[in-house]
Amino acid sequence: MISLTTFVFFVQASLVLVLIPGPNHLYITARGLAQGRTAALASAFGVEAGTLVHIAVAAAGLSYVISQSATLFAIVKWAGVAYLVYLGVRAFTAKRETVTQAPPPQPLRKIFLEGVLVNVLNPKVTLYFLAFLPQFLEPSAGPPAPQIVVLGLTLLVLGLLSDLAYAFAAGALSGRLERKATSMRYVSGVVYLGLGMATAFAGSR
Repeated sequence: MISLTTFVFFVQASLVLVLIPGPNHLYITARGLAQGRTAALASAFGVEAGTLVHIAVAAAGLSYVISQSATLFAIVKWAGVAYLVYLGVRAFTAKRETVTQAPPPQPLRKIFLEGVLVNVLNPKVTLYFLAFLPQFLEPSAGPPAPQIVVLGLTLLVLGLLSDLAYAFAAGALSGRLERKATSMRYVSGVVYLGLGMATAFAGSR
């Protein structure tokens, strides 16, 4: 198993990265502002379910394959960009509601699955597992796959705690602004489009 010293250092380094606001935080915040705390929590758990996919892929070695193919990486990257832009355009083009009537809530299952897709199609998370996590693997600790799973699950727990903090904050803010549904819809649209642009300009390898 991984030594305690290495594990502690990994936790410290991961905390620094997790605490920096990123695309997942912005996505959860947008959901919370648009539909409240329950939706924000559903998106947070969806995002971290997406982390499970990254852990499985990294442990199976497929992330290495993607890193070696510019074409495969480009497919993942632009699929993520297209999906985020779609969410942004949909937010702007949704049917306008009266100021006193909140937009119809989306099913929590759909929100959860959107969170999964946003994280799975986020190339920055893929790069995290390709460039950052492998630095903490120890040859003397045995096969790399179990180590990747342990470190990946540790990152998931840290990420979930951070995501939940954003979800509760966004939910509280949404409650105060529940009469400004149109403004919140535009805020969500701007966030989604911003995420798409950030992903589009991310480094290719």
